[in-house]
Amino acid sequence: MNQTLGALEELILLLVLRERESYGAELVKVYEEHTQKSITLPAVVMVLKRLEKKKMLKSYIGDPSAQRGGRRKVMYEATELGYRSAEEAVKVKTQIWDMVPKLS
Repeated sequence: MNQTLGALEELILLLVLRERESYGAELVKVYEEHTQKSITLPAVVMVLKRLEKKKMLKSYIGDPSAQRGGRRKVMYEATELGYRSAEEAVKVKTQIWDMVPKLS
């Protein structure tokens, strides 16, 4: 794979894959729940746009919702390239981790 992923890009991509499709505010909640760290919505949106530019995600406009005053959400879902990139990144990290000597 020619494209590299930053740590935050990789994590956000994995979270989108986990949800099948998602939007920024939902990803903020899931990220904070699983990492016990805070993140801002603009930071997540910036990563989503970078991943879309790399063709690892695609976006579409969702249906309007009453909760949002009739506004629509920008939804994201992973592409085949995104899935393969995440899979490869996890595989490489697992292989390297398996080489790390265990603490006694």
